[in-house]
Amino acid sequence: MGKRKSNLPPLEDISSRKRRVKKMLGILKKNYPIGKRTALDYVNPIEMVVATILSAQCTDKQVNMVTPALFKKYHTIKDFANADVIELETLIKPTGFFHNKTKNIIASAKGILEKFGGEVPRSIEDLTQLTGIGRKTANVIKYAVWGDNDGIAVDTHVGRLSRRLELSYNMDAGKVEQDLLEVTPADARGEFSWMIIQHGRAICDARKPLCSQCPMANLCPSAGHADNIK
Repeated sequence: MGKRKSNLPPLEDISSRKRRVKKMLGILKKNYPIGKRTALDYVNPIEMVVATILSAQCTDKQVNMVTPALFKKYHTIKDFANADVIELETLIKPTGFFHNKTKNIIASAKGILEKFGGEVPRSIEDLTQLTGIGRKTANVIKYAVWGDNDGIAVDTHVGRLSRRLELSYNMDAGKVEQDLLEVTPADARGEFSWMIIQHGRAICDARKPLCSQCPMANLCPSAGHADNIK
């Protein structure tokens, strides 16, 4: 589980954490009903790959404002691979970091064509070979497009809440994922990550967590002092 912070108690045993996670899932489902598996708008795998690249350091809402015009112009993987740099940069500029994102989109599309026969790959190992796609974003794509639950997307919200809920004390996203995989039901990993992200945005804020409004407060060892744990 990695080295824990000296001022925190030992983690509960795995069985206890599993029981807590099961209860959390029931509460989360009531508060954050699962509709589509991502807040990003897309209709096919390449659109999800592109939207995910655009979402780096940008809100999903802003990405969804940009992608209608983007996807109207570029329909296929070949379209993105052969995109004019200036035109693509202009379309995605509102998402920020548009120079790098343009390079990543074009490179990832070319990678799909050259390495995977023009089909967006489904495995973590293959997805992370694409430019601009890391393990977290690969897990996001896999769950959103195919409903795969073999991984857990660990962003800043999932990492923060995992530590506050004492499901993991790790700071490294890969190690947090491994800790969560041990205690999360195999058929609920994607939705657990998705709902934890929503809860992090709505209630368990990094600076001012609303513990008094949290429906999981009785399951959270940090309730009342969560702002001390980042």
